[in-house]
Amino acid sequence: MNKILSKQQFSEKVFCLTVEAPLIARSCRPGQFIIVRVDKNSERVPYTIAKSDTEKGTLTLVVQEVGLSSTKLCRLDAGNYVLDIVGPLGNPSPIEKFGTVVCAGGGIGIAAILPILTALKKAGNKVISVLAGRTKELIIMEDDVRQNSDEVIIMTDDGSYGSKGVVTVGVEQVIKREHVDRVIAIGPPMMMKFTSLLAQKYGIANTVSLNTIMVDGTGMCGACRLTIGGKTRFVCIDGPEFNGDLVDWDEMLKRMSTFKRCEKEEIEHYAEHIPADEGQKPATADVKSADSESAPEEVSADDLTDRNAPWRVELRKAMKPKERTAIERVKMPELDPVYRATTRTEEVNKGLTPEMAVREAHRCLDCAKPSCVEGCPVNIHIPDFIKNIERGNFLGAAEVLKMTSALPAVCGRVCPQEKQCESKCIHLKMNEPAVAIGYLERFAADYERESGKAVLPKVAPGNGIKVAVVGSGPSGLSFAGDMVKKGYEVYVFEALHEIGGVLKYGIPEFRLPNKIVDVEVDNLRRMGVHFLTDTIVGKTISVSQLEEKGFKGIFVGSGAGLPNFMNIHGENFINVMSSNEYLTRVNLMDAANPATDTPINIGKKVVVVGGGNTAMDSCRTAKRLGADVTLVYRRSEAEMPARLEEVKHAKEEGIRFLTLHNPKEYLADDEGRVRAAVLDVMELGEPDSSGRRRPVETGKTETVECDQVIVAIGVSPNPLVPKSIKGLELGRKNTIVVDDNMQSSQPDIFAGGDIVRGGATVILAMGDGRRAAAAMDAKLSSK
Repeated sequence: MNKILSKQQFSEKVFCLTVEAPLIARSCRPGQFIIVRVDKNSERVPYTIAKSDTEKGTLTLVVQEVGLSSTKLCRLDAGNYVLDIVGPLGNPSPIEKFGTVVCAGGGIGIAAILPILTALKKAGNKVISVLAGRTKELIIMEDDVRQNSDEVIIMTDDGSYGSKGVVTVGVEQVIKREHVDRVIAIGPPMMMKFTSLLAQKYGIANTVSLNTIMVDGTGMCGACRLTIGGKTRFVCIDGPEFNGDLVDWDEMLKRMSTFKRCEKEEIEHYAEHIPADEGQKPATADVKSADSESAPEEVSADDLTDRNAPWRVELRKAMKPKERTAIERVKMPELDPVYRATTRTEEVNKGLTPEMAVREAHRCLDCAKPSCVEGCPVNIHIPDFIKNIERGNFLGAAEVLKMTSALPAVCGRVCPQEKQCESKCIHLKMNEPAVAIGYLERFAADYERESGKAVLPKVAPGNGIKVAVVGSGPSGLSFAGDMVKKGYEVYVFEALHEIGGVLKYGIPEFRLPNKIVDVEVDNLRRMGVHFLTDTIVGKTISVSQLEEKGFKGIFVGSGAGLPNFMNIHGENFINVMSSNEYLTRVNLMDAANPATDTPINIGKKVVVVGGGNTAMDSCRTAKRLGADVTLVYRRSEAEMPARLEEVKHAKEEGIRFLTLHNPKEYLADDEGRVRAAVLDVMELGEPDSSGRRRPVETGKTETVECDQVIVAIGVSPNPLVPKSIKGLELGRKNTIVVDDNMQSSQPDIFAGGDIVRGGATVILAMGDGRRAAAAMDAKLSSK
């Protein structure tokens, strides 16, 4: 939390706040911004930094009451706290000696341009500042601007102060009287547009700073995207400053009104969005230390995992293999499709009963050379935990799982076991269904959590060596779990305000409840892992600073959060969004909850593009929000990469599948809101590099009416972290190049998960984390 140290009112709805943020104050540069979340119900809103004080560790912000969250922030007083501040974000302004620079600031844009003009003045430029506002009271921070300008021109719409007129009048006066090398404009979009057009008229280079709609501010959602120079750019990653001549201003002005309707409704119900004094307690298990008096009787690891232990030999003798293979594979109990399509937070799969789990465990043949283990990226001792279930030692089964997996309850729900461990099951060779390993894994983890007798894995004595983890997704959590068990002091740095990465923002609660992730994370915390949210390695703190603070090894598991788009006409229309943005709004920010501030437009006719698990998550979420949903996929259903179970669930819930179709362009109404998708009708040709038959256009098209499109065609590694590390070898699309031990070109930096693979499953990412932990431990312990 960040304390508000002072508050000053500039005008009726404009306030100046100074807040504590020492790390950001030390690392921010002119032109950068921060993301602020006022309270647990608030949205994440970008604000430009007006001033920073490295000695005091403070930031100064100028905020105008516009929407719900900004109004909440403005109504806080000195001594109050802001829940989350993350940054600095965006690229710093290019500061060099240009010559004569006109800095035009409109409204609260004056605060945003202040650090830039200050730096330009220090760099030896002649700085002429033109400040504009509707009235005198909207001319803010004038004294600060005058201290760092060679000349200040004031313009007001009503003539109450300075000269009467808009900002372009003042700028043009300067251009006509003397040579100007550059114009920089920050303020309302319309003001920046016409200032840019004016500079362009006179052939003067000009820069604008764009403050667009954002959710995460790190490039993960794509909500801030705009067309710059004919190409889609992300303001938070590529900006916020751009050549004003290249900005598609009409598109920007339309996109800024994306949530205008719902924001108006929210502000009318302001009181309902103020959280209660006491927040909900986090969901945690009653976890006890291994030496707790109430812990279950300790059983040796050898007894739990020894295939030749007497109890295990007796189990094998109790039933013949033919009797075991004759048992029908268990069916997962599920919520009724009609009912579950109306609830976002109730899990579809209800879990096995103890009787069902024991019966399914009897199907396992307890192979002497279990091929299923070979198919598991984290090498779970699969027959060992299953046989413990068979004999009724459910807690022992959970203990076996935690020997190699930091997230058993998560993996039991979302890992594609049918493509991993279950695909290697010997039952398949006998033309029988594989043992339901995933269902059993979930059962054991859930049983332990619900029993109140959960025991933490044993942790080696501390060795005093600090290691850092960048990102709290599956690979980072897996790495952290293994390293803390080996005695390392582990610190996990997460850019968002919640721990869990894609497990929290990307996977809906009807598939993976948040409380399950919270418990798994809490187990790691109790084992000794330190978690730091709102911290971006490469922005808030650098790798070199971590090394200066004594960190001997760094694992990068920052994921692949940069959404892919198709680059077709209309993709930047209002209500065309990435699956990352859509799911982050609904899952992480709880935007569909009327009590929260984050806006979301609820579509009535929704088109989801893609055929993977994320596409299934998106279309099933839209269905739960009341939409008529059509899934558009360019290949046939047989080529869909999504799990068969997810496809089955989607169909049962009423999702319409339109395969062998691919978006060609989108059509919009007069307000720039999508109204239809024009689809190419496809057919399958020869196989491509993936082994699947390549879709080719037939020349036919089909138009589908819609008011929302969710693009779920994959993600790319976010360049924010890898590009911040000097000398780091990068591969295709900014992936980090590693060897077989997950070690990068920088000996002390290891990496895994999507930032290496470009896109992977939870379990593959976890396997990378485990492999990296083993390699880093070998490296550090040999010194």
